[in-house]
Amino acid sequence: MWKARASAAVLIVLAGATPSVAEDARSVVEAASKAMGVVDLKSITISGAAATGNFGQSRTISFGLASTSIRNYVRTIDFTVPASHASGIAQPPAAVRGGPLPPTGIYEEMITPATPAWVQQMQIWATPWGFLVGAAANNATVKSQKIDGVQYKAVTWSPAQKSPSGLPYKLTGYIDADNLVARVETWVDHPVIGDLHQEFFYSGYQSFAGLMAPAKVSQKQIGMETFVAAIYHAQANPADLARLMDGPPPPAPPPPLPPASSEKLADGVYRITGGYVSLAVEFKDHVVVLEGGQSEARGLAVIAETKKLFPAKRIKYVVCTHPHFDHSSGLPPFVAEGATILVDDNAKFFTQASLDTPRTLAGDVMAKSKKKAKVDGVFEQMELKDETRSLMLYHVDKLEHSDSMLIAYLPKEKILFTADFNAPRDGQPVSPSIATLMANLDRLAIDFERHVTVHAPNPDRVLTKADLFELAKRLNQ
Repeated sequence: MWKARASAAVLIVLAGATPSVAEDARSVVEAASKAMGVVDLKSITISGAAATGNFGQSRTISFGLASTSIRNYVRTIDFTVPASHASGIAQPPAAVRGGPLPPTGIYEEMITPATPAWVQQMQIWATPWGFLVGAAANNATVKSQKIDGVQYKAVTWSPAQKSPSGLPYKLTGYIDADNLVARVETWVDHPVIGDLHQEFFYSGYQSFAGLMAPAKVSQKQIGMETFVAAIYHAQANPADLARLMDGPPPPAPPPPLPPASSEKLADGVYRITGGYVSLAVEFKDHVVVLEGGQSEARGLAVIAETKKLFPAKRIKYVVCTHPHFDHSSGLPPFVAEGATILVDDNAKFFTQASLDTPRTLAGDVMAKSKKKAKVDGVFEQMELKDETRSLMLYHVDKLEHSDSMLIAYLPKEKILFTADFNAPRDGQPVSPSIATLMANLDRLAIDFERHVTVHAPNPDRVLTKADLFELAKRLNQ
């Protein structure tokens, strides 16, 4: 299991820092700032090439992430706001391994005070320059620490920003014998992984008019490399800062989810809408929920609606269709409820390890419940059955979207339940995943009449067998 161990703008992040900085920490930060050319640094721009790993959304949920390459990568940081603007030309991965690459697109990332979450703000302060700017303005501490046989001065500081649980965030930077920041680590609150460990590695430093910048940047999350960059050029306090920082505003936060509501599909079977669609299925002495939802709020709403439908019965199982974060972020409330999570066997270890990670920062219902996750894997297929009902769970074979996908089938009611086998928007092509689903339905001899999808079609409705066959027909045209 993973175990996670002078400007007004700086004060936005570091407000509350006291002048009682330990003398030895101050001298370490001053020496590193001088060696790296950070003294009087207000802003910086770097350029090169980069790549991002599709963390939490790849075919394999752990190692072997699909990646998007970024050429003409430029990132500018204004520490006095604080804000960051990154841009480039993005090349997404092929939809099918070995298949043609999709068209390139524009890569843009804006971080401003309007994007206050620490998972975004730390992208500024975990840079080698931002770390030293923050450490100089804060009550940093220092200790000597050896990692892999190399001795470092480990400097730690906390921003004024607190986590949802009320505990402070912290960053630790490791300064080497040349007074260069070799690595930085921090932890962020994550809906699935809890205290998500973030590590940044900096190597191959070179001087750009006295400003030291690493030739290589590597970011790892729970040990998985999710971002790399090769830096070809860096400039301190660029004169054209306003132009470099000019970018699109950060995306607006998603609107609140509509209230959960339900519709009866059959005796004891209800479709729960209001977000990602779930299915509540009644058994003799318990209920099974298919799909926990995309967030803690959605998970809580699904639980509340299920209890309203079946007030005398406990939720025994919640089925996670696949481990992509937008489909597993609603699981923690079910852990707090005492339900067992059923996932594809390929995702069992990742799901268990993620939910077993300490949750000191999240402050969510699972953390408050102090309950441990119970996760069981579905190997190829599983039947949940009593004298009242049968519910089948099947692994989807040879799917590019996820190697850990489950579909559900109610034989008596002839209801099929799936995630991410969606009807395309108007003008969009049919996903190749539809052909994979059809092949699996043939292989498993699933004879369904109604098709409930996690992502509701527009207009919202329960699809039919004819709808799915029509999509397959379009795919072959």
